[in-house]
Amino acid sequence: MNPIEIREIQQKDNETVAVVIRSVLLEHDVPKVGTAYADSALDCMFETYNTPKSAYFVALVNGKIIGCAGIAPLANGSDDTCELQKMYFLPESRGLGLGSAMMKKCLERAKVFGFSHCYLETLPNMEAARKLYERTGFYYLDAPLGNTGHSSCPVWMIKDL
Repeated sequence: MNPIEIREIQQKDNETVAVVIRSVLLEHDVPKVGTAYADSALDCMFETYNTPKSAYFVALVNGKIIGCAGIAPLANGSDDTCELQKMYFLPESRGLGLGSAMMKKCLERAKVFGFSHCYLETLPNMEAARKLYERTGFYYLDAPLGNTGHSSCPVWMIKDL
């Protein structure tokens, strides 16, 4: 496979990123309500993450976006806590170590922004993602933090940065 490039999202990526995220969610048969699928931000990710203490990255091979992830302050959460958001990869990108590389990029940026903790929400059937989170040092919580609007995501995890 050709080299993978990870860079910050550009406005021209908006439509492709929305398609990638929605296709991965459909692949995993997630609810369309109460998950990232219904987020109004999906169609304007560049603008959504073009805010203080936020960053969104895309992974490309041969110019094609094959994955994405970002960090932003946790909505209605502590000022020292960010959220890992919308981390999704197309099937052809899996097993290449891209998840670990993207996670590293996001967590490094979170530290630069001054966050002490990184929170995430996911679904029970996202087993590969949960294993990645565990390997990266995330641990499970008994209840959600903040107010992400993802009421259909019953798995909550956090990592100390």
